[in-house]
Amino acid sequence: MRNKSKERKVLPQVSITAMSSDGRGVGKLEDGKVVFAEMGVPGDVADVEVFKSKKKYAEGKAIGWSEKSALRTTPECSHFGVCGGCKWQHIQYAEQLNFKKQIVEDAFKRIGKVQMPPIPDVLGSQDNFYYRNKLEFAFTDRRWLTEEEIKSGTQYEHRNALGFHVPGSFSGVLDVEHCYLQAEPSNAIRLAVKEFALKNEYPFFNLKEQHGFLRNLMVRTTSTGEVLTLFAFYETDEEKITALLKFVAEKFPEITSLQYVINPKRNDTIYDLAPQVYKGKSFITEQLGDYRFKIGPKSFFQTNSHQAKVLYDITAEFAQLQPTDVVYDLYTGVGSIAIYVSKLCKSIAGIEYIEEAIADAKENAALNQINNCTFYAGDVRMTLQPDFIARHSKPNVVITDPPRSGMHEDVVKTLLELEAPRIVYVSCNVGTQARDIELLDAKYAITRVQPVDMFPHTTHIENVVALELR
Repeated sequence: MRNKSKERKVLPQVSITAMSSDGRGVGKLEDGKVVFAEMGVPGDVADVEVFKSKKKYAEGKAIGWSEKSALRTTPECSHFGVCGGCKWQHIQYAEQLNFKKQIVEDAFKRIGKVQMPPIPDVLGSQDNFYYRNKLEFAFTDRRWLTEEEIKSGTQYEHRNALGFHVPGSFSGVLDVEHCYLQAEPSNAIRLAVKEFALKNEYPFFNLKEQHGFLRNLMVRTTSTGEVLTLFAFYETDEEKITALLKFVAEKFPEITSLQYVINPKRNDTIYDLAPQVYKGKSFITEQLGDYRFKIGPKSFFQTNSHQAKVLYDITAEFAQLQPTDVVYDLYTGVGSIAIYVSKLCKSIAGIEYIEEAIADAKENAALNQINNCTFYAGDVRMTLQPDFIARHSKPNVVITDPPRSGMHEDVVKTLLELEAPRIVYVSCNVGTQARDIELLDAKYAITRVQPVDMFPHTTHIENVVALELR
């Protein structure tokens, strides 16, 4: 007899009335208990299997519907619900944008608590499929099995796979048949590589036990039609490496840059490794507006090129740059925003913690023959000091695009002391953006807001806010 504590607990007929900021449907029971349901959409009436239950809330997954929301649509991807990469693919895209607008409004209402103008509609992506310019796939000899496969008791000859890590699993990798995130030749390359590896009995990687040969595959593309492919091998086997790369180069002549690394470490990061070029250049080139950007396997770059241009155009518009303006670009990354707006101002000083990104920024400035951008590698909090300000003069405009954690409180304090007439705050996390702007509210007023959707079918949203000194 099953232990009752292990039995499935299902809440029947839960009415889903809202959407949470992390993409789950939200309902409420008669006793006031809140239910967060994965796969739930406002308008659904669904049975919810409970994974976690507390006094005031429960978390689970919608598993059966007596009524389905009119906001739903049929997901394109056969892996939807398992992969985790496109959590909102079951929701009409126009409604996704409405939910994302609500996420921005809620963040500033709950966290920011500052006076602000009405938030306009989210600028949707031109492409809501095949919009990413970079994907990374993992090889595994322990393919993720579905519940049906486990229950069947089938014994598999092998469980080799090439795909994405499953959310919540350290080593589980879903074998991907077709991914709707990146345009061809991405799918074709991945499938051909897997077929070649299986045919030639190449050992797939085992992340837990740290053995195998094939480890990772990266594909980067650009709007100019260039393709970069990088393999990560766990160990050096020149014969196997050469055979695989020769096969890929011949089958996909459109690949502009074919590279590989040897990664014997316990983690998958390649940023401390030196890629080797097998064919073509060491980089590919992207075009945003009037500017070109070199992108290597380790480059940090916006993964939706078309929307990156939209984001940068809004940033430039909000900055209201003048030919005499001195600009600080905080958390500059590879300097893409700085380079993009460089012709509109006198000078730009960019700061970024990651040294490799600053190296890219300097190289891209040289590529575009830009002479009014200066880039510094260092912690923004430690670099934005009196000597830096004296060297570059006080800024007329500050552009800040911090990581998801937002700006350090000391950076916010420095901005309040600087009293730049205008600040443009670009953020990938409206929660921390609202938190920081509440602090800036002591001296700054919000004048404009514009959310931009960089990642369709996900809960992520970029938001640009213009602030002016009171």
